[in-house]
Amino acid sequence: MDPPGHTVFPGHMEQRTELPLPAPSHWIDGRAVPASGSLIDVVNPATDTVFAAIPEGSAEDVDLAVEAATRAFPGWSSTSPEDRVAVLERVVEELRLHAETLASTITAEMGAPISFSRAAQAGFPPLSAAAAIETAQRFSWSEEVGNTLIVREPIGVVGAITPWNFPLQQLVTKVVPALLAGNTVVLKPSEIAPVSAQLFAVVATAAGLPAGVLNVVHGTGPVVGEAISRHPGIDMVSFTGSTAAGRLVSAAASGTVKRVALELGGKAAHIVLPDADLDDAVTRGLAFAWSNAGQACGAWTRMLVPADLQEQVVEKLRAASADYTVGDPADESTRVGPLASEAQRERVDAYIRRGVADGATLVVGGPGRPEGFGTGAYVRPTVFADVDPGSVIAQEEIFGPVLVVIPYTDEDHAVEIANGTVYGLSAAVTGDREHAVEIAGRLRVGLVHVNDAHHNFQAPFGGYKQSGNGREMGRAGLEEFLETKAITR
Repeated sequence: MDPPGHTVFPGHMEQRTELPLPAPSHWIDGRAVPASGSLIDVVNPATDTVFAAIPEGSAEDVDLAVEAATRAFPGWSSTSPEDRVAVLERVVEELRLHAETLASTITAEMGAPISFSRAAQAGFPPLSAAAAIETAQRFSWSEEVGNTLIVREPIGVVGAITPWNFPLQQLVTKVVPALLAGNTVVLKPSEIAPVSAQLFAVVATAAGLPAGVLNVVHGTGPVVGEAISRHPGIDMVSFTGSTAAGRLVSAAASGTVKRVALELGGKAAHIVLPDADLDDAVTRGLAFAWSNAGQACGAWTRMLVPADLQEQVVEKLRAASADYTVGDPADESTRVGPLASEAQRERVDAYIRRGVADGATLVVGGPGRPEGFGTGAYVRPTVFADVDPGSVIAQEEIFGPVLVVIPYTDEDHAVEIANGTVYGLSAAVTGDREHAVEIAGRLRVGLVHVNDAHHNFQAPFGGYKQSGNGREMGRAGLEEFLETKAITR
């Protein structure tokens, strides 16, 4: 780790660019604002050691950030879309230049294996941001409908509250479209993984983002998150996190009738059709269940299989699980690192114990720490079979490397099981493509992966039911941050 007080980023070729990172500090009005009160330790979940510290922010800190964002709004919102695009293109370049430092930072703050951090945690954000820029470049900011001019305008000051599981990607998914739309932003990253957000603010400012356009206030949800949600100077809140926390955000925001966009929990079903290639279904299914140690709202945590094929699928899962090496996330060979915190480890372990107690068949894994890991937030990647679709482990979002296998009798039964939770974020179907697409149309979720389709950063993402409202990414994700005005002439 670099010496306290600064971080070294790799630049072009042999050049290295040092960017000051005063710590602990907020980022308000284009500069670091040192902590004035208590601190929150950022703990490396692999070693249980303190990695960094951030301020324990207050409502007063939110006031300062909102004031800065409000001052910056007239200037930023009046710039042309082309000028905003130019600034954000430079931000994308900065993200690419500093990808290795961002990846290692995220690995240290929340435990993602370094190979996954390079590919996804630091690899996805510039792709996502570039896709948002492309959307903005094609977007019609005004149109004529009869004798009416319809204009799309920025909402104002956006409050963004982001989670710890994909700290940089979730930030980019909200902040970049909001800025492209002409809004200014007050961001509260998770206190569990906040350092990458601070780095983003530093590199965005270096790329030419004007002071006050992006502000970062660190702290806890009950204090800073609630202050953002309630603040009369904030015109919209975009939140990603648990369904329970999303309810609190909505309630706090209701007093000022601000727009609220929620991307919440999930319990994705992966329906394996009878004609599916079982080796392919198991390989991809386990990867999407256990990537990022299962800490993804879209993780395929329920594998629905024909009852007469369950035994074959279970044996294939048992064999495939051997490839998922649990270890130090800084090790290039590690596929499953620790969970993001000790509290998360205890939560996931309790779900595994509940699955055993409720009579599900334990295939691999189980409760307790993996052998050889007496410290760190490690759990044993786990597969259960013969799972009752109404059981706790089949209904609640575990947010860890826990896959449940649920047998079904026919495709109507499979669709019933898949739709039979309070969530509706995402799902997957593996089998004959035409048949799989037909099944996908029957699922009450916002996103369905069919077979090995690649992720599309231009496609909208969001949930049905208690998985939230609104959409991120693509045209719909840009429109979330815009007001619509009709001028009839």
